[in-house]
Amino acid sequence: MAAADNNAPPGQLPAPVRALAEADFSAVASRFAAAGFVVGQPADGILTIRGGAAGTVRPAVLVSVGVHGDETGPIEIMAYLLDALSREPGALAVDLMLCVGNIGAIRAGKRFIDADLNRMFRAERGTLAGTAEAARADDMMAATDAFFAGAGPARWHLDLHTAIRPSHYPAFAIVPELIERDARATLISWLGDAGIGAVIMNPKSVGTYSYYAAEHHAAAATTVELGRIGTLGRNDLEQFAAASAAMDALLRGRAPAVKGPAPHVFNTARQVIKLSDQFTMAFGKETWNFTPLPLGAEIARDGDTVYRVEHAEELVVFPNPDVRVGLRAALMVVRAA
Repeated sequence: MAAADNNAPPGQLPAPVRALAEADFSAVASRFAAAGFVVGQPADGILTIRGGAAGTVRPAVLVSVGVHGDETGPIEIMAYLLDALSREPGALAVDLMLCVGNIGAIRAGKRFIDADLNRMFRAERGTLAGTAEAARADDMMAATDAFFAGAGPARWHLDLHTAIRPSHYPAFAIVPELIERDARATLISWLGDAGIGAVIMNPKSVGTYSYYAAEHHAAAATTVELGRIGTLGRNDLEQFAAASAAMDALLRGRAPAVKGPAPHVFNTARQVIKLSDQFTMAFGKETWNFTPLPLGAEIARDGDTVYRVEHAEELVVFPNPDVRVGLRAALMVVRAA
């Protein structure tokens, strides 16, 4: 993967990064089309590339980036990988859908426009139904439905993010429990190869894109947190090296060059839901992901409701008391036996 010039001003981004951040697929699309691939752009910021001999069934891989507009590292990763593949298109061994999620927020340099896009992939949206993100999620779900329609059994969705706060596991992933056992084991093994140190098993949807793909299309889907958030064109790409190499191998149909250690697996203890504006946490939102708390420790208060640790140890992930009422303010996890 080419290295970004971390001293480049915003107006002088490397061409592949600038193009992907602006959802401009024209160059790579023309290269794949010229090589005989079936190329589509079903919506703004969404590219599909299908190929292979007639009658063959290729793995279907959906990769999404920029679902949060300020998480720019994955945009850079995929910009370089896609550009390289488009210059040797015969190396692409899968049917690929690349989705640049919250285009408006990326262009504005913001996390979202009206609300968190990664809570919109469900039927019930309440007061958020009229938001810009709700409309974008509808476009993304329609494209996802079309991409996986008629796909073979090998279906992947890798939703790539970066974390806002530090973490005791710098790279970790959320994996829906409902994924079929063998496909889930293959996914978790790949995550280890991608440098992911921890996997959280998620038993219930909170409206995320990856859970939608798993629930509705039997995809081996995951939300991946790849290190720390950074500025477009100035991300430290070394922190993403293992993930980039594993992604490149997956798209080329190769085994990874380096076999990574198995991630530590955690089960979800509970979702801490913000019930009212009275909600307060016993610790700040700057608390590191996977910070351990002992049995009985207070997690949060919400009016008369007090959340406490109910296991010998629980670890807090994604603590954020500033979310909207009705959304998850923290995820509590326990180590799998």
